[in-house]
Amino acid sequence: MSEAQESKAASGCFNADNSWRTEQATQAAVVIDAEDYFRAAREAMMNAKQRIMLIGWDFDARILLRGEPMQPGEPEAVGEFILWLVGRNPELHVYLLRWDTGALKTLRRGSTVWTMAKWMAHRQIHTKLDGVHPTGGSHHQKIVVVDDCFAFCGGIDMTSDRWDTRAHADDEPGRVKPSGKPYTPWHDATTALEGPAAAALGELARERWKRATGDTLDAVEGVSDCWPSYLKPHFRDVPVAISRTVPQLPDVEEVREIERLYLDLIGSAERFIYAESQYFASRKIGEAIGARLKEPDPPEIVLVNPITADGWLEPIAMDTARARLFEALRRVDQKGRFGLYHPQTAGGVPIYVHAKIMVVDDQVLRIGSSNMNNRSLGLDTECDVTFDSRQSANKDDKHTIRAIRVGLIAEHLGREAEEVNARIDAEGSMIAAIEGLRGEGRSLVPYRIPDLSGVEKWLADNEVLDPENPDEMFEVTSKSGLFRKRWFGRAAS
Repeated sequence: MSEAQESKAASGCFNADNSWRTEQATQAAVVIDAEDYFRAAREAMMNAKQRIMLIGWDFDARILLRGEPMQPGEPEAVGEFILWLVGRNPELHVYLLRWDTGALKTLRRGSTVWTMAKWMAHRQIHTKLDGVHPTGGSHHQKIVVVDDCFAFCGGIDMTSDRWDTRAHADDEPGRVKPSGKPYTPWHDATTALEGPAAAALGELARERWKRATGDTLDAVEGVSDCWPSYLKPHFRDVPVAISRTVPQLPDVEEVREIERLYLDLIGSAERFIYAESQYFASRKIGEAIGARLKEPDPPEIVLVNPITADGWLEPIAMDTARARLFEALRRVDQKGRFGLYHPQTAGGVPIYVHAKIMVVDDQVLRIGSSNMNNRSLGLDTECDVTFDSRQSANKDDKHTIRAIRVGLIAEHLGREAEEVNARIDAEGSMIAAIEGLRGEGRSLVPYRIPDLSGVEKWLADNEVLDPENPDEMFEVTSKSGLFRKRWFGRAAS
């Protein structure tokens, strides 16, 4: 362990460059997959006394917030549910802010348009589209704040095609679109926070609201005891760091805390990194991983991705960049310490990984909205939260983080957590344990590099669809590109 790593381990991973602020959470939980998230969100909103703030990349009023028990007359669809909430509480106001470009999807969502019209006509419901972003950028944060007392922050959008259970069954009857059409399995994650950490996220949400609308909202004060009974806390009285990406605009200062945190965490890892991300396409993150793999005794790094990116532009840019990065890393990985996998169901159907998670040495746990791509580091608006057990007074937090990591690996392998935990201990390696436990059916599948056309290689190398900052959105120059740094060397050819 280097002197820099020893210093960082003693002081914790947070600093002014990689986090906006650190606040205490009286209670906190990691919520894996949207079955639990939607149910907990429904209960949290039912507990609201004065204000609910919904900050999102997308929002679909037609989705169902499942979960029992339900009160008489309580609607399942979130759009009608919010109308029902304000109807029973004249003191409650709901503020919904979403990315303006993504809102174009609403026009194709039938009843959502009618629900949104009813919202806009209601004096207690305030809906706005946030257009304060660079051309080509998006507002990608996923934050819910209730009474500045409780908050969710992570990667799950309150929209369609997100609900799934941790079983990710092939024949899951609840995994259907509002139209009734089934969709493929979806893996995701978020966090639940109570206390000052939630109040800080409330402040961030109010800042976003003011920037988008010009209106100032006061903090909600005097509300306590807002934790949903459905959720079991993983942490109590734990410090939480909040990190952001804010793209540069004429009157907005650029913030790259998330980028710095990725690099700091990768650089500080002593034994291992376990991560899940929708994409793996960032040159800077690839360089940081490559630098660690070239060390005499590098940490083990396991990354879980979907088999292919979602959308029509993303596979071209993200999948091609991932293939090129993986090949470059494979060539410098002389110790066999880097593993890239994707999960599949018992029937062999790929499970889409939308979660954004990083665990370092079972001491640090990070969950948020940011992916391992350039957009998340400089072009889109993002928010991540991080727990560092070294800064907690509760010595059991490290064991809790390990249990979360092992539980995720077990979920993907279709195994019991106890079996995975024992295998990791026996092998002394995540990669060896995964290789020993994976197989046919529900499992993790090693990544294989696809054939890349000349056009796809050019797009990836020039980062045409995944710029590092707003200035590069429409620029293609020899100075930019995926392999501009020397460490890749021959691997870039």
